[in-house]
Amino acid sequence: MTPLGIVSEIRRLAVMAAPVSVPGVVANNPDDDHVLACALAAQADLIVSGDRHLLGLGGNYQGIAIVTPAQATQRITR
Repeated sequence: MTPLGIVSEIRRLAVMAAPVSVPGVVANNPDDDHVLACALAAQADLIVSGDRHLLGLGGNYQGIAIVTPAQATQRITR
């Protein structure tokens, strides 16, 4: 698949979400709180990130799994 094809597929699968509030969860990097707020607003099943602060939350935030790109790939190919 071409890069443009990948972007098209992501757009097809994407859900736009506007969080009502942003929780203060990641003290060392408050920008990450926006990722968490969007995931909650979108009722996401998964957050895929290489960010050490997000991954440092123990792999889960309010029932939403937080995984590395490699872990996400493993889940998708199963």
